[in-house]
Amino acid sequence: MSKITASEVNKLRKQTGAGMMDCKNALVESKGDFDKAIDILRKKGQKIAAKRADRSASEGVVISNVNSSKNIGIIVSLNCETDFVAKNEDFVNLANSILELAIKNETTTIEELNSLEFTNGKSIEDNIIEQTGIIGEKLELSLKSIKAEFVSCYIHAGSRLASMVGFDKKIDENIAKDIAMQIAAMNPIAVDKDSVSEDTINKEIEIGKDLAKQEGKPENMLDKIALGRLNKFFKENTLLSQAFIKDSKMSVSKYIASNSDNAKVLSFERVGLS
Repeated sequence: MSKITASEVNKLRKQTGAGMMDCKNALVESKGDFDKAIDILRKKGQKIAAKRADRSASEGVVISNVNSSKNIGIIVSLNCETDFVAKNEDFVNLANSILELAIKNETTTIEELNSLEFTNGKSIEDNIIEQTGIIGEKLELSLKSIKAEFVSCYIHAGSRLASMVGFDKKIDENIAKDIAMQIAAMNPIAVDKDSVSEDTINKEIEIGKDLAKQEGKPENMLDKIALGRLNKFFKENTLLSQAFIKDSKMSVSKYIASNSDNAKVLSFERVGLS
């Protein structure tokens, strides 16, 4: 076998992003076969990914965008283990490239996203595995999507939180973005009270009864008090009933109604790093 040259090592490093010693060792192991060396680095990434499966990937980048027709919105979250990696330019560029590809292909599921082909001819999933080996941290990719007549999104400063909202008709983009910001800031659990799950309602009623009982309220008043607290819960935790963040004197539903032709919020998504 011919001697592994520094130029070969550097070529492999530039193509894969792996460290110099990792590239040299891969070329030695592959006996100078460049393609096999790439496979070795990929397998190293797979091993590291498996070894770090129980680690917490709570840092990263959360970004969002809509397609040119503004009827599909996508949030991509690329998570890692440390803030140091999350702020690395290459890591941020990777996240942006993934989102750009997702928007271009109007991808709506993580399975579709993972199978999309990057410019290097490999799938996004394979690229994530390779980067796990190169960076040495657990990486996790997730996707949320919305399809509606009109979708708006918002990315909070620092790219650790993003939201999007879908409407039944086109409305002013600034109004739509205000609602996306409301979702990011106030973290509602549903569009309105009719969208809240029965399990959540039953749990809140039970909590309301227990609190009233602890306060010494009469047994025959517990249900009424619990329902009153449930209505307060709806007001604080459902999007349309919440006080609008830019004008607390009006609800979100009133803000939408007064600034659009009775547009309806169909759905929303919110993704943030823990």
